[in-house]
Amino acid sequence: MDARQRSNLAAGLVLILLGAWLLAARIFPALAIRFDWPWFVIGAGILMLVIGLLTGVPGMAVPAAIVGGIGGLLYWQNATGHWESWAYVWTLIPGFVGVGAVLAALIGGEGRQSVFGGLKLMLLSVILFAVFGSFFGALGFLGNYWPVLLILLGLIFLVRPLFRSKA
Repeated sequence: MDARQRSNLAAGLVLILLGAWLLAARIFPALAIRFDWPWFVIGAGILMLVIGLLTGVPGMAVPAAIVGGIGGLLYWQNATGHWESWAYVWTLIPGFVGVGAVLAALIGGEGRQSVFGGLKLMLLSVILFAVFGSFFGALGFLGNYWPVLLILLGLIFLVRPLFRSKA
């Protein structure tokens, strides 16, 4: 069975299972689970990951992590009403890419370099989140010292090339 056939098989199976569950929930309301709308975005991310796993395409973990992560952010914003947090939570998206890269590397059996690349993206994302969150006043733990994070990030970019192998 080639990749296209596996992809169609996986998509068909997921759609059949989803349709069966939704039909059962209509017939037997006790089976229905109350989902707020962000769960559909999270579910799309999970669906993408499952399709990637079933079809043998570990790279699907990257878009799945992005979509699922954004769904998680939307769920939190919907639950709390803090929609203005988009001013700084967008900085978590590179971290979602990093999570997806690490998952893809682990699922696909890739080397350590892919895992380290994903971890670097997650670290960058956390630093940017702290900087922007502090700048917009949402994260008060840094106070007036949030620019120190920018200085540290700049130092990382300056020093990192010195430790790379020349091979």
